[in-house]
Amino acid sequence: MSATEIFCEIDLDDLLFYERCGGGTFGSVYRALWKSKNMIVAIKRLLVLEKEAQVLSVLSHRNIIQFYGAVTEDPNFCLVTEYASHDSLYAYLKNPENELDFNQILKWAREIATGMNYLHCEAPIKVIHRDLKSKNVVISEDWSCKLCDFGASRFVGSTTKMSLAGTFPWMAPEVIQSFPVSETCDTWSYGVVLWELLTHQVPFNGIDGFQVAWLIVEKGERLTIPSTCPPCFGKLMRHCWENDPKKRPQFKQILLELDKLLHDDLLADVTNSFLEHKEIWK
Repeated sequence: MSATEIFCEIDLDDLLFYERCGGGTFGSVYRALWKSKNMIVAIKRLLVLEKEAQVLSVLSHRNIIQFYGAVTEDPNFCLVTEYASHDSLYAYLKNPENELDFNQILKWAREIATGMNYLHCEAPIKVIHRDLKSKNVVISEDWSCKLCDFGASRFVGSTTKMSLAGTFPWMAPEVIQSFPVSETCDTWSYGVVLWELLTHQVPFNGIDGFQVAWLIVEKGERLTIPSTCPPCFGKLMRHCWENDPKKRPQFKQILLELDKLLHDDLLADVTNSFLEHKEIWK
């Protein structure tokens, strides 16, 4: 089946580009107007139209960015998707004015895990994301989290070289080493995103990417979990960062774990106290 049979082809002239709003690993992203639909969309410009469009076209879930179609005219390849008005989770967490409480952290942690569980277990084709990080989670109009940027995902043809720039802090050791990967490489990355939600910090900030890779692979280093972090979150993150991919939890288990935490009133107080005393552990 050719790609053109699956998704809506959009004419480049039907799109009005506005400002650039960040770049994925594999292309620049713009806010734009899809003129004939009178709709604001996000457009990712690509050098080549890989399988990302085909994959996106079969995915449909509230926690996955919605795909509308693609421009398939060489050299203007573009993916047209839903526009998330509140930017990426990474940008949100970087802004010191944005506070999160226990309920908000748990809500977003659950939405990201739900989207990942869909990719691994419920989608028409199983997808291993391989580049899950806070920059690839966007916050939509209604403040829910959605996964985006499937440029590195596992159905990308074997000819695609992974561009490793800048994403080492989120990568499982087996991905860094270009070993065969299973879906639990995404579990590792999820643990890093959970750490970001709890600390508002940039993982391995200020350390060169290759050094991060060396620390993780050769030295078995992990991100520092603040000592005052509620133990249940610490335990979950450590579980995600098991060196042996088979020992890491599947997203089904992670969701069960998060649901248990949701009903723990004492935990909410402990977590909020931890978040309020950020200055101490930072």
